Amino acid sequence: MQLYPALITDALQTVRYPGNGKTLVEANMVEDDIRIDGDSVSFSLIFDKPTDPFIKSMTRAAETAIHTYISPDVKVTVNVATRQPVPPKNVPVLPGVKNIIGVSSGKGGVGKSTVASNLAVSLAAEGYKVGLLDADIFGPSMPKMFGIEDEQLYIHEVDGRQLILPIERYGVKLLSIGFVVDKEKAVLWRGSMASNALKQLIVDADWGELDYFVIDMPPGTSDIHLTLVQTLPITGVVVVTTPQEVALADARKGIAMFQEDKVNVPILGLVENMAYFTPAEHPDERYYIFGKEGGVRLAEKLGVRLLAQIPLVGSIADGGDAGTPVALTNTVTGHAFAHLAHEVIDAVAERNRELPPTHKVELKH
Repeated sequence: MQLYPALITDALQTVRYPGNGKTLVEANMVEDDIRIDGDSVSFSLIFDKPTDPFIKSMTRAAETAIHTYISPDVKVTVNVATRQPVPPKNVPVLPGVKNIIGVSSGKGGVGKSTVASNLAVSLAAEGYKVGLLDADIFGPSMPKMFGIEDEQLYIHEVDGRQLILPIERYGVKLLSIGFVVDKEKAVLWRGSMASNALKQLIVDADWGELDYFVIDMPPGTSDIHLTLVQTLPITGVVVVTTPQEVALADARKGIAMFQEDKVNVPILGLVENMAYFTPAEHPDERYYIFGKEGGVRLAEKLGVRLLAQIPLVGSIADGGDAGTPVALTNTVTGHAFAHLAHEVIDAVAERNRELPPTHKVELKH
């Protein structure tokens, strides 16, 4: 029996690819690498993607065609090639990011987004490369806080991939679902839709090299939190509370979620926001309108670091509404956020010294 390449391609001409109805030869799926050695033949079939559902059936059909139209005695080796490269395993989602910091709260209304935005700005003011992701899918506030509600998102190509360009403001790279939804309407998405949108903002964006990637998480505990810990190896979490007992009770639940065995994300520390009211004209005066040092006691009880006590000053809300974070100002609150940034830097360094690198959470149902 004499084998030659044309004989092989004639046999493969009889096999049709279900994806488009064309034969393997017509669809240019037979690679130009046919090798013949006596009664042995090898060649490659090329598919568009490594996840093509017809790979196994097409390799079997190609082998059967040669045995049917040439001879059952031919020894056939079918190799598989793909036009889209196979993504390597265990490659980090954000390889250029050194530390990922989640900012969380047990309940809404405690100023979590204010803390996240001013922490990011304060870290950038220290000279670090900082990114900020607004992961509060149903209540995005970062576009308003940074004064960029009407900004348009753009996409550019990086290594053959179309990636979203984060918007830069005050030295911080920023993305929010608020940029792609109507700010006048509620976001009515099921959990899976919200999770997929959030993943796209993470993995399909050009975040580049970052020292700190700050994530403003939704309040409470939800599918979004699970999406985040399953998508990213979070370095640690900053938990925000107020001194009120109701806020402290919810903060305990939030901390417990991250400390749960299957999640096991380190707690960097606790921020007591609205710790006291200070009149702008009398910065030495303190009024404990939400209770006194509840966050201090909770941190001591749970054995976590108290990162900062942020005073309540009218300029915080005014700055957020005007798109100018208060961390940029030479005020008592601006100094408090600068102190918070230093404490977070120290907490991250301590965590990295004493604990192994974090990994994405694998939750099995």
